[in-house]
Amino acid sequence: MKAGKLVLIVDDNLNFVKRLIGLLEDVNGIRGINIASDFEEAKTLFFAEEHQVVLLDINLPGKNGIELLKIFREHRPDCEIIMITNHADTYYRQLCLKLGASHFLDKSNDYGVISSLVV
Repeated sequence: MKAGKLVLIVDDNLNFVKRLIGLLEDVNGIRGINIASDFEEAKTLFFAEEHQVVLLDINLPGKNGIELLKIFREHRPDCEIIMITNHADTYYRQLCLKLGASHFLDKSNDYGVISSLVV
């Protein structure tokens, strides 16, 4: 296995994805970053390579990120899945954590902690 973590970013907001890439490029211990902007692309990339970390938005074209969370968790219980969303209310937080999300972050308020959770 190659050194470092392979990260999958699943988000359809390209500006946010660019910000995430900029943040993660400076983090030691990341060997690569893949990007998916919708449900089907995310599934394809997830199963094509063994990602150690997934940064996953709830709102996506096609089915939502909560459905992906269920699929990813079922197939890769060891993968770190970090929900990053604008829907940071208690309902979604509790649901995602119950379904196996490792962390649940608010895009607006928790951006600064992302890099520390990825490594």
